[in-house]
Amino acid sequence: MKTLKTTLIASALVFTAFASTSCKDGNKEKVTNSTQSEIQVKQGKQDAKALAVLNDYFNLKDALVNDDNSKAKTLGNTLAQSLKSFDESNYSDSEKTELKDIIEDATEHAEHISESDIKHQREHFKTLSKDVTDLITITGTNTKIYEQFCPMYDGGTAWLSTKEEVRNPYYGSKMLKCGKVQREIN
Repeated sequence: MKTLKTTLIASALVFTAFASTSCKDGNKEKVTNSTQSEIQVKQGKQDAKALAVLNDYFNLKDALVNDDNSKAKTLGNTLAQSLKSFDESNYSDSEKTELKDIIEDATEHAEHISESDIKHQREHFKTLSKDVTDLITITGTNTKIYEQFCPMYDGGTAWLSTKEEVRNPYYGSKMLKCGKVQREIN
């Protein structure tokens, strides 16, 4: 898992170095970068528990996009419960070990989101987004997901979305369209 996180961080840094456009509201240009590593998605392995985690993550992201602290608190708790009920028994031993680490970390961040003000929620959402990305690397997905990236939030930060149109959960209404599609998953 550390190797995967290191690779993702290095990829994000490379992307930031190549990003030539600053975040401006209304900028919908899609950026692709051939040096970005693709997440290897294992088709057919995703189960209902993994889908529940993804759906809860996307609902939480939307609450942050809408600057809705109260809803984000509720959805952080919902996501924490989905993560706790995730069943890794269908995965290989090495995947189980990684999934347990990911789930433990993601659950902690989801729980913090359920107890925090929106600024602190967004800080935890950054790490939570990395954890969910790591999770789908193992579980796979049958849904097209867009990894989006904002170079301005905390030195550069990614998140996942089911829509190509950028809606930034880290800035919400302040800079709603700040970011670019970094890559498509699936």
